Amino acid sequence: MIDEAHRLLATTTLPEGRSERAYELLTAAVHLADDLLAQSPAAALGKKGGKVTAKRGPDYYSKISAMRKTHAGGRPPSKSKPN
Repeated sequence: MIDEAHRLLATTTLPEGRSERAYELLTAAVHLADDLLAQSPAAALGKKGGKVTAKRGPDYYSKISAMRKTHAGGRPPSKSKPN
């Protein structure tokens, strides 16, 4: 849709230079869309992985390890509803 609007404005003339400005903005939008399509979202997110967790320190890892061993943590069990 952006590309189609971009092509339409390339051949349109509006008063007060509006079509030229819209064409400039759509050119930027086309370039941004092309750049976003070229990037892999998983690769971008993978760069951040572990940074926040690393800030928590070794005590945090000991705590979550102990929770895994005793099956602790997570969502509390739901209470059964009476019939």
